[in-house]
Amino acid sequence: MDPLKTSSPVETKLHFLDYWRIIRIRKTVILAVFLLVVITATIVTFILPELFSSSARIKVERDGTDVASVGGAPNYASVYDPYFIQTEFEVIQSEVILDKVIANLDLNTAWGKKYNTGGKLKTTETRALLKRMIDLHPARNTSLIDIRVNSDSPKEAADIANQIALVYQLHRQEVRMKLSSNGIEVFKRELLEQTKLITAQEEKVDKLRKDLGVTDLGPQDATSKNTPEPQTVMQYNTLKIDAETQYVKEDKLLSQLKQLKPAELRQAIPTAAPDSILIQLLQDLIGAETKLVTLTTDYGPENPEVLRTQRLVNELNVKIDARVWGIIVGIDARVASLQAVVHNSEDKVKEAKSNDLYLAEKSRPYFLEKAELDHLKRFRDIIALRAAQERVDKDLPKSTMVEIIETAEPSTRPVRPNKPLNIALGIVIGLVVGIGLAFFIEYLDTSVKTIDDVERTLQAPVLGVIPQNVGYLLEEGVESPHAEAYRVLRTNLLFSRKDDKLNTVAVVSAGAGEGKSTTVFNLATVFAQSGQRVLVVDSDLRRPTLHKLVNVANTIGLTNYLLKQNTLEEVIQTSSLPTLHFMSSGKLPSSSLGILSSAQMKDLISELKQRYDFVFFDSPPIMGVSDASILASEVDMTLQVIQYRRYPQPMNIRAKQLIEKVGGNLIGIVLNNINMSQDESYYYYSGYYHDYYSKNEDDDAQSNGSAEGKPRADIKPKY
Repeated sequence: MDPLKTSSPVETKLHFLDYWRIIRIRKTVILAVFLLVVITATIVTFILPELFSSSARIKVERDGTDVASVGGAPNYASVYDPYFIQTEFEVIQSEVILDKVIANLDLNTAWGKKYNTGGKLKTTETRALLKRMIDLHPARNTSLIDIRVNSDSPKEAADIANQIALVYQLHRQEVRMKLSSNGIEVFKRELLEQTKLITAQEEKVDKLRKDLGVTDLGPQDATSKNTPEPQTVMQYNTLKIDAETQYVKEDKLLSQLKQLKPAELRQAIPTAAPDSILIQLLQDLIGAETKLVTLTTDYGPENPEVLRTQRLVNELNVKIDARVWGIIVGIDARVASLQAVVHNSEDKVKEAKSNDLYLAEKSRPYFLEKAELDHLKRFRDIIALRAAQERVDKDLPKSTMVEIIETAEPSTRPVRPNKPLNIALGIVIGLVVGIGLAFFIEYLDTSVKTIDDVERTLQAPVLGVIPQNVGYLLEEGVESPHAEAYRVLRTNLLFSRKDDKLNTVAVVSAGAGEGKSTTVFNLATVFAQSGQRVLVVDSDLRRPTLHKLVNVANTIGLTNYLLKQNTLEEVIQTSSLPTLHFMSSGKLPSSSLGILSSAQMKDLISELKQRYDFVFFDSPPIMGVSDASILASEVDMTLQVIQYRRYPQPMNIRAKQLIEKVGGNLIGIVLNNINMSQDESYYYYSGYYHDYYSKNEDDDAQSNGSAEGKPRADIKPKY
């Protein structure tokens, strides 16, 4: 199994170091854009005219008075209106306010000199300029408004802000006064009209009262009819009720007394119908009976005194019975009298009700007109009260509707341009734009950037990474700092061979200028320095360059041999390195462009395989020229050179496809011209080796220097 053949790597997300690599590589673009933005921002900041700002703060409430109005009328300043502040914003910026400000400050003339070369501006033009200078801001959760004015003159900004606040305050008060005055005038007219209606209605009511003969004894109230007829009905009805009550009482008493026995009647009469004579007779009877009992006991029944007392008792009993009967007869007569009164009262009530109904129907028009008169009077009283309230409210102070909390003062520092902020923003924007542009350029750049790019897109291993500014190893020698990169390439190439007999290598590239000639020459030099016999053949018949590297003439070479003009020994030349031989391209006649596909070329390759350990062929770009494709199909192995960040990836992919299409054996890729200082991901391939060996050489030198003054120990065989 080929140890250097790698499968397609899994595509991974970008790491932070990948972003840092892009920034390092594109640092020139980033720095240029950064400086351009910062310098532009700084210049514009210092060129822009200074702008000063002044702010006046006002407190705005709904229309109302400073104190409660007469009669406890509501103060509308306390009623919440969610659109009130926004409405007042528009009022402040309206032409009603701004035109007064323009007139008070004579801004048409002042700004005409400033903006119109001395000519007076129209009010509409001045108003448009003024609106752009005003900036209104509400204080959160309050009824405060900040009136901010921006101007190139600090005094002008303060004067305009204060004037706007003052004009708005006076405007609100004038509007309120005007509304109150208009309301009072309306009330006056209505009050006069109501007075006329009341006078006419009073005349109508008086005429009806005289015509209908209505007696109105009480106050003129529309809810009652103040005539004597209802009172008469009430009096008769009261008498009837009293008589009925008394009749029922006396009749009940009489019926109960008649049911009693004489003895019981004597006991009940004093309580039911108290009578002083009867009571006296009863007392005398008791005294006489008591005396009779005493005399009878003392003197006997025949005593004259006893007999006289007995006659007295008998007389008293007769008188008492007569008195009791008289009381019963009196009660009976009173019951009959009460019954007659009841019947008479009922007749009177009926007669009074009949009269009342007649008079009510007769006086109905009068009382209807009287009710209308009362309604007119009440309405007139309401209007008179409201007119009086409005007159008082008009004179009440209204300073709380618009109150100037803070007046504007001329600013000492301009608000624009904010030089530190602009420069800081320029720095930030410059960095952002620069880095963004760098990443955008990187996104548009589809050329090869990393080994992963090559192995992912070409599905071929990278055998070597060649740093930038590489010289010719034949001149620099074995200890050249660039030689290790080619030694790594040589080692990987040897391990990539599937058979040790494969020793011819063609080095190709997709486009011109990718460094394939330098690569093939230095790789051959490294092979030759390791003691192997190596031949470099310049098979780029279009634009040969290898003869310049070894400082030989290109008068005789590959084409001469293929055209059988010279022998193989005549066209091969030696170099300063004994094991490294060179064959130049020679002069190519225009009639022999397809010479590389000839049988002589195949025979030459077979012959060189026998004579040398390794034979390297330089070739023209494979894109657009068939020579490289032909050469790749005839040699044992093919190396594709890709220059770092030069050609798009599709071009390199197409070059690989051309090699495989003709049957070439592509063993790997060589990344050339890597900028190690910019791309840290390639430091391992060159910089690390250089630093490591440089350190070892310094350590060896220090070791030798420290041992110069000491005797060296003799090395003897162990046995």
